Amino acid sequence: FTSRLIDISLPISEGLPVWPGSCGVRVTHEQALKEGAEANVTRLDTDVHIGTHVEGSLHFFPGGRSVDNISLDIFCGPALVVHLPTVDVVGAKELEQLNLSTKPTRLLLRTKNSDLWVESNQKFREDYVGLTKDGAQWIVENGIRLIGMDYLSAAKYNDTIAVHRILLANDLTILEGLDLSGAPAGEYELLCFPLKLIGVEAAPARALLRVL
Repeated sequence: FTSRLIDISLPISEGLPVWPGSCGVRVTHEQALKEGAEANVTRLDTDVHIGTHVEGSLHFFPGGRSVDNISLDIFCGPALVVHLPTVDVVGAKELEQLNLSTKPTRLLLRTKNSDLWVESNQKFREDYVGLTKDGAQWIVENGIRLIGMDYLSAAKYNDTIAVHRILLANDLTILEGLDLSGAPAGEYELLCFPLKLIGVEAAPARALLRVL
């Protein structure tokens, strides 16, 4: 028996691109051994939608599901990575053309977004590839329970609210900010561990794919 883990999480640092209006990432070394302190102590200031993160329906619906109320079962299990290297949007047409023989519970979309994470001068891009409204509806209608996207939003930049509402109204779990550049298309086991934050709409996560 052999296995290999692929880390599909974004590294958290002050240089990480963030959604417009986010407070970003600030790392403060409050105590340092090199300055005579007894231990290194670091403070992290950020919002919960930073880097690789999961979202529950509380993000857009009052009384919706907070991340601590999402079953961990959805974050661990069989997942399908599909590669859409040339598309500018992911709509129903693009998803239908995948000709999936069976619809997965967990679908991770690898697009040209993943190439952005290996660039040396990263900055937020409004022209990232994202889901359209009919793409989101296709996902709902085909019984997918977790959708993952390789940028900071699953939705196109100018369709974020509408697309999120379609997905979250149907109690899908959204996994955003993936780096799938090292994950060829195929079947994997997803291992995703969001922080256990209580009563909030999103949480940073460490996400891995296991190749068996």
